[in-house]
Amino acid sequence: MPELPDVEVFKQYVESTALHKKMDAVEIRSKDMLKNVSGREIKKALEGHQFVSADRHGKYLFLKTENTTWLVLHFGMTGFVTYFKDPTKEPAHNRLLIRFSNGYHLAYDCQRKLGEITLTEDPGLFAEERQLGLDALKPGFNLDRFKHILKNTASAVKSALMNQKYIAGIGNIYSDEILFQAGIHPDTKSKELNDDEIARLYNQAESVLKAAIEAHADPSRFPASFIMPHRRGDRTCLKCKGGIEKTKTGGRSAYYCPRCQERI
Repeated sequence: MPELPDVEVFKQYVESTALHKKMDAVEIRSKDMLKNVSGREIKKALEGHQFVSADRHGKYLFLKTENTTWLVLHFGMTGFVTYFKDPTKEPAHNRLLIRFSNGYHLAYDCQRKLGEITLTEDPGLFAEERQLGLDALKPGFNLDRFKHILKNTASAVKSALMNQKYIAGIGNIYSDEILFQAGIHPDTKSKELNDDEIARLYNQAESVLKAAIEAHADPSRFPASFIMPHRRGDRTCLKCKGGIEKTKTGGRSAYYCPRCQERI
């Protein structure tokens, strides 16, 4: 599932390919993925205009037109965007296709159709209306705020990290990585963490997310110390050479090393 690093990479990709180009035509291929907006409204907001900037909040991508309207994309479990010219390069599960005046296209592909397409006039208000927490890599999300979140929830720390109402952007995969790097068991109760553990977790969250973005969200390019590329296969922890185990936390799968993340 695309999480904060993946969507940041999508944002950078759109910035480098699809900005400042006139949109000649917009095709909605899956109307059931529109939320609180009609296909006609999408076409009216985009056709004849151009994207001038991009932004991200958590797992949402925002593309701003010069008329101040923002196209909003959420990627569900399988979504991505691609910019192409050759029609044979169009992705197989295209849900939104934008044709630019230069002959290129921007496609939003979402195989399982668990994503979303909509519009907003204000990304900040959109995040507020969706009850999204602070973005995990943006100003305002600091150690004090993080500590307040964890000290005031009774859930397991993995569940707290994944709760988009608390922190926007962290999902199942990166919560595992952050907890592994911090040496904290996924089932540890959030409110039982001490100040040193919370600080370690906060620092690792920032470090892991930035490292993933630097690696273009490609697990094959992640640091060797990351658990993520070793969740499958022989499941060997590169830190202690012990076995990586799988458990359930809050109904979600969690991979961890019982030696490096001993449950207290």
